[in-house]
Amino acid sequence: MEAGPVINQQIASSPAVVFDVHGRVAIRVAHGTPGEAQLRDMLAPFLGPSTSPLQLDISGGVSPVPSQSHAEDAYRYTDDSLFLPEDRVQVTRTDNGFVIEGAGELLTAVVPLLDHLCIRQDTAMVHAAMVNYRGAGILMPAWGGVGKTSTVAKLLAMPEVGFMADDWGFITAEGTLLSYAKPMFIKPHHRPIYPDLFQGVRKPLAPGWLTSTISGVATAVHPVIVRYPRTAAFTRRWSPEHRMVHPEQVFGAGKIVPRAPARIAVFLERFDGAEARLERRTEAWMAARIVGNFHSELPLVSRRLIEALGATGLVPLGEHFSAKTSVVTRALGDVPCFVLRLPVAWSADQTSDYVAGTVTSLVDGGP
Repeated sequence: MEAGPVINQQIASSPAVVFDVHGRVAIRVAHGTPGEAQLRDMLAPFLGPSTSPLQLDISGGVSPVPSQSHAEDAYRYTDDSLFLPEDRVQVTRTDNGFVIEGAGELLTAVVPLLDHLCIRQDTAMVHAAMVNYRGAGILMPAWGGVGKTSTVAKLLAMPEVGFMADDWGFITAEGTLLSYAKPMFIKPHHRPIYPDLFQGVRKPLAPGWLTSTISGVATAVHPVIVRYPRTAAFTRRWSPEHRMVHPEQVFGAGKIVPRAPARIAVFLERFDGAEARLERRTEAWMAARIVGNFHSELPLVSRRLIEALGATGLVPLGEHFSAKTSVVTRALGDVPCFVLRLPVAWSADQTSDYVAGTVTSLVDGGP
């Protein structure tokens, strides 16, 4: 690994902000990195020193790497480095992790590589809502738009419930849920659920009937916007699609809980039916859904990076997904697993009421 250690030394000698992701991975963002503001915001729950042996070093610019091979115009690579010209990001594998360099917003590169390093620590990232319900961890993986953020609000209104995640979180092979209290994305349909967030002078949001259209446009332009941090920051701040709010501002810092033993796992999905259906599933079924769902819900730029890392052998895809499935399967070994199918016609308010009632009944009464 010729290039990695040299780059690591250069970054290590520069001022940086450090994040510790549950002791599993250290993330070091060099001051002046173009996407530093977004990374500070999204990684804020992990701010602090780290002694983790695995590390992501992040900086602006792209260090030259000699003798790179070319995969047409899509990317350039060596045995230990990958450069994606279109996304303006370079990843270099080091002895203890990865270096990420680029001129754009780099969160889309950080998340998949953070997940990969966490897997090496017997921990996996999940796309899910998570709460600590009176000492029991409730894991609710789901597709986007099913009602994770709404359900969290209903559960947090109950006594002895702590916030852990409404979008991304972590689960260890030992079956412990680890929180990720990143900013929440509040949308127009959340008005009856989070009424306080819509009072006073606020950034205007589009009416609910326009949300899908705006979301589609945002998804389409996202791969381009993230190349330009200032434009991306402006768009995020003034987009009528959603409002970003930190969980501690909504629920209070005392309601943020770092961990909980997983007690149940309920995959939430919408379907073309009139009544909700709760069905038992195996841990193998749930593990496959969790791994596939997390990958599917990543931004296109992140999925493109994963594809390139696999194609060049820096992160063999078979090994990556197999290792992640193993971690999640072990985590769910003693955890009852279910799928809760919810009518697509139900509102966010009705859906979240039903989900909150169902998952708490499962914990209180046992499966």
